[in-house]
Amino acid sequence: MRTAAHPSAESLTEAGIPFETFDALYGRCRSYAAFTRAVVREVRRAGREQNVCYCVDGSVTEDAAAQCLRTAKTPVVDGVAKSSAAAAAAGVYGSYTALSAYDAAERELTAPLVVYDLADRALASDVKLALSERFGDEAEAYFVTDGRARKIKVFELDRQKDYPADAALVLPDVPLLAKKRFDLYDLLAILRRLRAPDGCPWDRVQTHESIRINCLEEAYELVDAVDADDPDKMCEEAGDVLMQAAFHTLIEEERGHFTMTDVVSGTCEKLITRHTHVFGTDKASGEDGALTVWEKNKMTEKHQATFSDAVNDVPACFPALLRAQKIAKRTEKGGWKRSFDEAARALEEKIAALRKAHGDDAAPILGEALYEMVCLGRAAGADCEQALLDTVKKMQVRYTQFEAKVRADGKDVNALSPEEAAAYRKETAGA
Repeated sequence: MRTAAHPSAESLTEAGIPFETFDALYGRCRSYAAFTRAVVREVRRAGREQNVCYCVDGSVTEDAAAQCLRTAKTPVVDGVAKSSAAAAAAGVYGSYTALSAYDAAERELTAPLVVYDLADRALASDVKLALSERFGDEAEAYFVTDGRARKIKVFELDRQKDYPADAALVLPDVPLLAKKRFDLYDLLAILRRLRAPDGCPWDRVQTHESIRINCLEEAYELVDAVDADDPDKMCEEAGDVLMQAAFHTLIEEERGHFTMTDVVSGTCEKLITRHTHVFGTDKASGEDGALTVWEKNKMTEKHQATFSDAVNDVPACFPALLRAQKIAKRTEKGGWKRSFDEAARALEEKIAALRKAHGDDAAPILGEALYEMVCLGRAAGADCEQALLDTVKKMQVRYTQFEAKVRADGKDVNALSPEEAAAYRKETAGA
């Protein structure tokens, strides 16, 4: 028997049928996986010497060792599932998710949910942490023992008096508006409700084009939260970015083109196929090696036969500096790479030409000079976009100090002589 700590063991005792249990083996094993392997090993060893029947406290589908033995073509007699008995005791019928307490921390948790094998307080504590993260500490559940269900809160799971062999937790589903914690599919359900004929008039009429700018705004707000190192703001803005992705996905779902499952599947597949140095046979040494593998796999997936294909694939809607930096990076990988000195000389030539240019002739030369600055930054190993952003922030601080000093002296910033303005600027040079 898997365990004698179950009422079913009494029937064998009453019938006078001798049996051995794995209770002592369970106490010696460091993990449930190790216990399962040991049980399979022992049952097979005993089976080579005599006829053996392996009994479990529930269904074969709920016992990992029994499943392993079944694959070896060992005769199996199924029993009443522990999850089924617990669900019925808690009044949960129909479909539900059932899993062992040993697997709760590693599985996606959805309600209605039945967690069986709550063998002890430590295991109940692990399950509580997983359920609290997903459903919240205050979520209502049922603690089931001896065929009776008692209502508790999730945070009380590891505070019960004892944990007999049939202990289980049943977490019923609740209506959307009564939930305290949500998942991605709740988000989609809310958006579908908003887009329904009797939903929100504004949400119903939105299109890809009408909300496209929102994606940029939310992405910038997330980046701003990252720059501020504000976890609460990052959490909020990441949710807004996710909502925008879900909104565009839902519009295409309505058109019959793709669903959120397609989106998530594509992303997961991309992460696996581009990280062949992790999930495949490629080798990568350090960050640069990993990026090389990524770029190689990316070109293969996008059917980019040449580096020109990759250069022309940079989104046209990128801000000019970011787009220039991306293109410079990709041209470098395609053999168009210059040293720092070569880029500096090219920039000096453009500046000299700019000094002589007038009117409309200046714009294209200025554009070339700015691009040379991007190449110079790449050669220096700097992120041009971030470098400019940092300088802009610094200049905001400097000007604020400049104006404050001028006003403190009772002067008008627009009435300063060139010499006075230069002096005030010098005072803020270290800002």
